[in-house]
Amino acid sequence: MLKVQDLTIRFGGLVAVDGLNFEIQKGEIFGLIGPNGAGKTTCFNMISGTFKPTSGSIELNGKRIDGKQMYQINKLGVARTYQNINLFKTMTALENILVGQHARLSCGLPSSVLKMPKERREETQAKRKAAEILEFVGLKGKETVLSNAMPYGDQRLLEIARALASDPCLLLLDEPAAGMNPTEKNQLAELILKIRETGITVLLVEHDMKFVMGITDEICVLNYGKRIALGKPEEVQKNEDVIAAYLGGDD
Repeated sequence: MLKVQDLTIRFGGLVAVDGLNFEIQKGEIFGLIGPNGAGKTTCFNMISGTFKPTSGSIELNGKRIDGKQMYQINKLGVARTYQNINLFKTMTALENILVGQHARLSCGLPSSVLKMPKERREETQAKRKAAEILEFVGLKGKETVLSNAMPYGDQRLLEIARALASDPCLLLLDEPAAGMNPTEKNQLAELILKIRETGITVLLVEHDMKFVMGITDEICVLNYGKRIALGKPEEVQKNEDVIAAYLGGDD
C-alpha cells in the first residue's frame, strides 16, 4: 500500500527526517510515534505533499508520489487531518463535508454556476453521501450545526469525516486524540477500527501511547528524525531504545 524508502528532508542544516524506511500493508492501522520533535508530522507532510523530500521515495500502490502536489496526491487516494483543527468555522457540518467531496465531483465551474442537470444530480448525491458520512462518524443530527459551535470532540470527528469524504484509500490522522477526554478517546478508537473495516488503511501519529498501543497493528518509532524501532505494539513497548527515548524526551 505505502512504501517509504530512505526518506530524508533537510531544512538548512537541520535534518528533520533521516533515511526513514517503513512499509504499510493494505488494511493496517499503522502508528508513527516518538518524542516531541522526532519528525512525525514532517513525515506526514511529505506523504501528503506539503513538503518535498530532499531524497528518498514514497510509493502508493506501486506509484511514486514524492514530489507531487497535494491535490494530485489527494486524487490518488490520500487524505489527512491536522494537529490543529482545520475546519471552515462559518460553515455547517454538512457544508464542511461537501468541501471534502469536491475533488471527487466531475462537474466543473460552468455547470455548477448554471445548475445543469448533471450538476444537480451530483449535488443531491453529494449531500446524501455527506449525511451518511456524518452518521458514520457519530454526528447524525448535526448537519446544520456550524463547526465553530460544535464541542471540541465533535470538531475532531468532523475533520475526520471531511477527510473520509474524498474516498481515500489511505487516511493520515495527525494526533486525532489530542485534547480529548477518556470517553471521547474510546469513541475515537472505535471509529478508527470501524474505518479500517471499510478497507481504508490508516497511518496514525499520536502522543497518547495507551491509545496507540490499543488500536495499531504495527508501530514505527522515530527519535531525532531516525527510526529507532519497528514492530508490533507489544514488541515496541518493551524496546529499550524506545523506553530511553521517551524517558529522556519531553512527552
